[in-house]
Amino acid sequence: MSTQQVILLERVEKLGNMGDVVNVKPGYARNYLLPQKKALRASKDNIAYFESQKKHLEADNDKRKAVAQKLAEKLADLKVSLIRQASESGQLYGSVTSRDIATEASAVSGETIERSMILINQNYKLIGLFPVDVTLHPEVKVEILVNIARSPEEAEIQAKTGKALVADGQQDEPEEAAPDESALESVLEDDALEAEKTRQADAEEKAAEDAVKEEERAAKRAEKAEEKAAAEAAIAESEEASETAA
Repeated sequence: MSTQQVILLERVEKLGNMGDVVNVKPGYARNYLLPQKKALRASKDNIAYFESQKKHLEADNDKRKAVAQKLAEKLADLKVSLIRQASESGQLYGSVTSRDIATEASAVSGETIERSMILINQNYKLIGLFPVDVTLHPEVKVEILVNIARSPEEAEIQAKTGKALVADGQQDEPEEAAPDESALESVLEDDALEAEKTRQADAEEKAAEDAVKEEERAAKRAEKAEEKAAAEAAIAESEEASETAA
């Protein structure tokens, strides 16, 4: 399988730290690491660029890390309740996604939490209590508690008892699946594609604005050229009239 070398501009979990040169799948680099500015292709010029900017990048990383640590303190005890329809056995009629968790966590905390910050291996399809990691910075995580229930009353009971309310009164907590790197890359690529669509739309809008500005500049240049030509014609006509009179 072909790989591509990149130099990391920040820590990427399970991959490396800032400044590391690592081998990754071309699609992972193209769809996620490069457009998200988490890495550069490990060319001679890019490695030299990184070395020249290393102190600045480290200082910027330290500032963002400090902000993330303060936010982590605020979110440390965050509990998020999500009310969903489910069967008596606790099976949801649908699922709870990272987007659902991010939206509710943002509403409860008053902070901006993006879908890409929510670390889950797969969507939740059962009621219950689930600890979820939120990545606020490549080096800062905080765990929040997601309480999925069929009603606010059930959510409150689950929070007090620490158990899911199902028909037999108890549900063993599902064993968390081992991290699936291919699934993780798929999620990351989905996020990268969404980001790419946004960037393309912004680029098209900017291109349209630039085209309008260029048309305006061209019109002004044409107007000045016409004025200059008219002035030159007037001068020539005046000189010709003077010569005729002489």
